[in-house]
Amino acid sequence: MKEILVLAEHRRGELRDVTFEMLTKGRELSQKTNMDLTAVLLGHNVKEFAKKLADQAKRVLVVDDARLENFNAEAYQKVLFHLISERKPPLTLIGHTAFGVDLAPSLATELKVPLATDCIDVDFEGGKPVVVRQVYGGKVNVKASLRTSESYIVTLRPATFEAQEVAPLGGEILEVPSPLKEDIPYKRFIEYFEPPAGGVDITAADILVSVGRGIKDAENMPMVENLAKALGGVVSCSRPIVDKGWLPSDRQVGTSGKTVKPKLYLAVGISGAFQHVSGMKNSDIVIAINKDSKAPIFRTADYGVVEDLFKVVPVLANRILEVKKSGS
Repeated sequence: MKEILVLAEHRRGELRDVTFEMLTKGRELSQKTNMDLTAVLLGHNVKEFAKKLADQAKRVLVVDDARLENFNAEAYQKVLFHLISERKPPLTLIGHTAFGVDLAPSLATELKVPLATDCIDVDFEGGKPVVVRQVYGGKVNVKASLRTSESYIVTLRPATFEAQEVAPLGGEILEVPSPLKEDIPYKRFIEYFEPPAGGVDITAADILVSVGRGIKDAENMPMVENLAKALGGVVSCSRPIVDKGWLPSDRQVGTSGKTVKPKLYLAVGISGAFQHVSGMKNSDIVIAINKDSKAPIFRTADYGVVEDLFKVVPVLANRILEVKKSGS
C-alpha cells in the first residue's frame, strides 16, 4: 500500500502545532488517493508523542535514538533518507519551519526528488502532486505541478491549515531501528536560546491586539498596549508600524512577517491588505476596529466595529478592567 509520510516536529517536550495541521491535510489526501497516512517520529524517549500521533494516523514510525533527542538536520536527513529510500512514499510532508527549511532542501537533493517549499496547499492530480504557492509578496497564488518522479517532498506553511480533531484512529506504532552508526561531530546541538528579556513570540500568543497605520502616531501606541494588557494579550502589527520603527520586526504579521493563529485577533486601525490577512486569516476569532466601513479587513473579521479607534479602544480597555475588577 502506498503511503503519505508526515514528519512530526517537536521541541522541548511538545509536539508543534504544524504537526497536527499537516496530519489534517494528510488525512484529506489519504482519503482522496486511498493511500495510508503515516507519521514519522524521530527523537529519544518519545513514547507519549507516538501515542498522540497514533490517534491521528494509520501508523507511526518511531526511530528512537539519543542522537535524535534534539533536532539536528544532518541526523534527521540520514534517518529520513533511509526511510524514504526503503518505503518509497509518493509524498512526504514537512513543516516550512526553521527545522524544515534546514532539512528539506538537502534531503531532496540527496534523494534526487522534486521539492516544493512554503506551500499553502497541496493536492493530487493525474497521480502526482500539485501545489499552491504565493509569489510577488503574496499578491498571486500559483498552482504548480512537479516533474514526474517516484516520490516528492513538500513543505507546508504553518498555520495554513486548521488542525481538525478526529476520533482516535488507533494507528499502530512501529519501532524502526536507527540507521545512525556514529555521532555527527561537524554539526551538533548546543543549546536553546531564550528570547531576550521582554521578548515576545507572537506565534505562541492566544490573544493578539494588532495595530496598523490608523494609530497615526507613536505617541498613541501605549493606548493599544493598555488594551492588550487588559485582555491578557500581546501587541502585534502590520508592516507600516515596523517600517516606522514603532515596533520591532518580530511583531509583524503577514507575508513578510509571521503567520499567527491566536484564539483572538483584534485588528485596530488595520485596513486589511492581503499581505497582512494571509498571516492571520486562520485565527479563531477576528475582531476589527476601523472607521472605514469598506476596509478589506471586515471581509475577514467575525465581528466588526465601524468607528474611530480613538473612541473605541480606551473605552473597551476600561470596560474590560472594570469587569475583571468586579469579578463578573
